[in-house]
Amino acid sequence: MSVHFSSAGFADGARTAMPLAVGAALFSAALGVLAAAKGLSAAEMGLMSALVFAGASQVVAVELWAAPMPVTAIVLATLAINSRHLLMGATLRPWLAGAGTPRALACLFFMVDESWALSMVRIREGSMDAGFLPGAGITLYIFWVAGTLLGHTFGALVPDPARLGLDFMGVAVFLCLLMLFRPGRAEVMPFTVTVVATLALSVLLPGKWNVLLGAFAGALVATFSPGHERAS
Repeated sequence: MSVHFSSAGFADGARTAMPLAVGAALFSAALGVLAAAKGLSAAEMGLMSALVFAGASQVVAVELWAAPMPVTAIVLATLAINSRHLLMGATLRPWLAGAGTPRALACLFFMVDESWALSMVRIREGSMDAGFLPGAGITLYIFWVAGTLLGHTFGALVPDPARLGLDFMGVAVFLCLLMLFRPGRAEVMPFTVTVVATLALSVLLPGKWNVLLGAFAGALVATFSPGHERAS
C-alpha cells in the first residue's frame, strides 16, 4: 500500500494531538500576556502566531522586542532556534517524498515539534496515511493562535502567570513528547550528548546558539555510532 492522505488519517491526527494542543494553548496564552506587557497589539501578536507558528522563537522575539528594534538579533536567534526544522522535515520524507511540492510545503508549514513527534511515532509503526500530519498540525495551529489572542486579551486577569505554572507548560509538553519515543540503548548516547552539550554551551554562548550546536553534536554522535547503519 502506498502513502496516501485520507480524511480518516486527518481525523486521527487531530484527535491524537488534542491533549498536546490544550497544553500548547496555555503556553501561547502566557506568550500573549508577555506580548501585551511589551506593548504589542492583539492584531500584531495574532499575526505573528499565524505567520510564524513557532513557540520558542516567538518567545525569544517578544523578549527581545524593544525600541530601537534589534532586528539582527531577532533574525539570528530565530534562525538558530528554528534551524532544527530542516532536520525534522527531512525525517518526514517517507510520507512527503511523493506528496507533490504544494502539499508537502503546506504540511511542513504546520509542522511543529508536537506534530512532528506524533507523526514520527506513526511512521515507526508503519502507517502509510500521511493525512495524520496535517491533522495534528492544523489542530495545534488553531489552539496556538487562539491561545495567543486569549492570553493577550485577558492577560490582565492573570498578573503573574508563573504562579499558576503557565511558564512550565512548554517544558511539560516536551517531556511528554520525549516519553513517546521511549529511546532505546542506541539512542541513549546521542540524547546524553545533546543535553550535556546544550547545557554546557549555554554558559559560553549568547542567545540560543547552544540549542542548535547541542542538537548538531547529538546528530553527529547518532550518525557515527556503531548501530547507526543497522538502525537505518
